[in-house]
Amino acid sequence: MHIGKSVVIKGELAGSEDLTIEGHVEGKIELKDHALTIGPNGKIKAQIFAKSVIVLGEVTGNVTASEKVDIRDGGSVDGDIISPRVAIAEGAHFRGSVDMQRKAVTTAPAAQPKASAPAAPAPAAAAH
Repeated sequence: MHIGKSVVIKGELAGSEDLTIEGHVEGKIELKDHALTIGPNGKIKAQIFAKSVIVLGEVTGNVTASEKVDIRDGGSVDGDIISPRVAIAEGAHFRGSVDMQRKAVTTAPAAQPKASAPAAPAPAAAAH
């Protein structure tokens, strides 16, 4: 789907297909399993949730992507990014924080020490 540069949307935008925005969107954009492209004319003031986000225009707001955020040359993001992969091209603008933490990696080590801690006292008790 394509939103042209003369289109202005205020509110929540959700969909189940890839989307390219050249216009203005204010509010919230939710495309959890799909790609969002902000074209060179796109001006976004919104929270973004998508599978992947490519920014060629301007984004003000936090960007959360399950796969990748790509800020291309001329693109601008003013907000925090949460994504396992982030690419910022030379000539791009970014102001905010980046969280590239992968949930699967952080939960696995935490589970192992808890499992081994109760096992340690048991052999000590058996030794007596």
